[in-house]
Amino acid sequence: MSPGVNSENIAILVSGVYSDRSLDHRIMASEGMVLLGRTESLADGKLHFADDLRENIELGNKSHLDILEAADKYIAYNGLDFPEDPEAHLIVPVSKYELDPIRVLDLASSGIKSIIWATGFTRDYSWIDVDIFDKNGNPIHQRGISIERGIYFLGLPFQSRRSSSFIFGVSHDARYLAEHIETKQKYHDKNLK
Repeated sequence: MSPGVNSENIAILVSGVYSDRSLDHRIMASEGMVLLGRTESLADGKLHFADDLRENIELGNKSHLDILEAADKYIAYNGLDFPEDPEAHLIVPVSKYELDPIRVLDLASSGIKSIIWATGFTRDYSWIDVDIFDKNGNPIHQRGISIERGIYFLGLPFQSRRSSSFIFGVSHDARYLAEHIETKQKYHDKNLK
């Protein structure tokens, strides 16, 4: 380990999308993406958000700069010959969403019909009030198909294979669930006729 590098405090940021540039929330906002704070609640078709967007982006920028500093120290300490990238250290100005955050979003009037919850690495099923979990709080399922009709899970560890909980491996289970749901829907539609 090179001096001045504390690996416990370095969070590796990986997008999996671009190999030649970093993803930056503020740049994405300038290109049309709407930035929101942490979701606090849903009531009467309206999502309510915390006033933490700017703080979270600032923390992300600090982490990004800490990683760059650690990488630069490692390169210097080991005498490596890498090209410099001064643009990587630039911090984009605050976005309009940080200055005037959206705190409430009406789903219907915004035309939002689907929501994908990206909850990170800690599973939390406390919001599901259905008896579909074992004594350890894990979903009872067969390849992501819950024991309760219409409830499915994706990205569970070893859902059908070792890679099920990883971005690069979840596609197998997603395809399986999509085909299952489509088949059930066709069967349902046929029986309604």
